[in-house]
Amino acid sequence: MLIAAPFASAADLASRWRTLTSGEEASAGVLLADASSLILDECPTADLVADDDAAALAKRTATLKRIVCAMVKRAMVRGADEVGVQTSQTTAGPFSQSQTYSNPTGDLYLTKAERRALPCGRGRAFMVDMIPPVVEE
Repeated sequence: MLIAAPFASAADLASRWRTLTSGEEASAGVLLADASSLILDECPTADLVADDDAAALAKRTATLKRIVCAMVKRAMVRGADEVGVQTSQTTAGPFSQSQTYSNPTGDLYLTKAERRALPCGRGRAFMVDMIPPVVEE
């Protein structure tokens, strides 16, 4: 059984980042649902969240909540001053300043570390026996 999306709430995001305005809460709700959907698209495996082991379920639920909140935070910081700035350049005379944002369009994406934390595309070893069994009569 999979956990229903979204994997986190606006309150979860606020507890990991900062207090959100009412407008930001509404936007965060949509982005949290989108980020959860993106994870389900990227990791369409049945073992994303299995309910057979309570400890594993709690750990996976916490991981999903953490990753979804991080994705939404990256998307929401694009307009804030100095937050999300990848490079910055300042010149004293005749007054020049330049900044480059790491996520200027506010895209939702999974980092390599987040992909490793999820069962996304993990290879699994298996064996196929190509020789038919010998039937003795």
